[in-house]
Amino acid sequence: MNRSRRKPAGDGHSAQRRSVSREQPPGGLYGALDLGTNNCRLLIATPSQNGFSVVDAFSRIVRLGEKLAQTGRLSDEAMARTIEALRVCANKLRWRNVEKVRLVATEACRMAGNGPDFIARVREETGLQLEIIDRETEAGLAAVGAEPLVDREAETALVFDIGGGSTEVLWMRRNGQRFDTVAWTSLAAGVVTISEQFGGGVDVTPQSFAAMRDYLRPMLSEFAGRVTAANGGRAPVPSHLLGTSGTVTTIAGVQLGLQRYDRSRVDGCWLNSADIGAVTQRLLSASYEQRAANPCIGRERADLVLAGCAILEEIRLAFPAERIRVADRGLREGILTLLMKQDGTYGRVR
Repeated sequence: MNRSRRKPAGDGHSAQRRSVSREQPPGGLYGALDLGTNNCRLLIATPSQNGFSVVDAFSRIVRLGEKLAQTGRLSDEAMARTIEALRVCANKLRWRNVEKVRLVATEACRMAGNGPDFIARVREETGLQLEIIDRETEAGLAAVGAEPLVDREAETALVFDIGGGSTEVLWMRRNGQRFDTVAWTSLAAGVVTISEQFGGGVDVTPQSFAAMRDYLRPMLSEFAGRVTAANGGRAPVPSHLLGTSGTVTTIAGVQLGLQRYDRSRVDGCWLNSADIGAVTQRLLSASYEQRAANPCIGRERADLVLAGCAILEEIRLAFPAERIRVADRGLREGILTLLMKQDGTYGRVR
């Protein structure tokens, strides 16, 4: 499978690999679909000793939320692109005879005036029944998917997922051998919406980048204040950050100098604060064509990556940790984990 196309799909555990096999594995199959503002992503997995193993995956940039902030509606072109991707997902689910699925749609469908009509159209044209989830559910699923990568020695962690139309941020605290979510927020800001709001993302200047950050800062400051209160007045400095999004996986790939995106080198890797700042400055000084030529960015993301960097820089400012862990996993892995735990099959071979 070509890993240079972004965003790469991530499996739920470090021991799993994304091998697309045509053989039906022992035990039942589960499916998780995440239709976001920018991407349509599917995972199909089977329970295994290490949690679950991915047997098939699909990811395509559809930009469902393109121009949504300006019009309040999903455009005909965006809906057509998305339905084509969803047909691929529907065919995979049917071909694999997947037993249990959860198919969710997030910010674009939440915000669009014609979101419910689009969900009905998807059902009619593909047979898929999508569920528009609220922001709290989205944040919780992202936390479940990323939680295995929280440092076992950490006392606190700040988990974030920078999406196309929203950004989920969660403050997690150790509770024995597990981590509980103490506070969370969902910002109405993602790489698509911020990029479109500040000029389109092709020609990003230091001034427009600063304007993005100025716009985002009050959102993060408000949440940092809530975390400070939950900490008994102590500053919101987590043991580490944990990022699960195309932004952080892209930054990791660039920082590692990868000539082709390699999930095995990115998922679970650590970056320090200086690394992140250096990559952001390098991308800000690059032209659109130079960003597009980077194998870990590509033309499909070259106009979005700096909006993601602006969001990440403000997260780092509000929650100054020395280290960040990179997760190429998230909401879909959270869905699969919960589905299997409900059935009592997670971590077992049936």
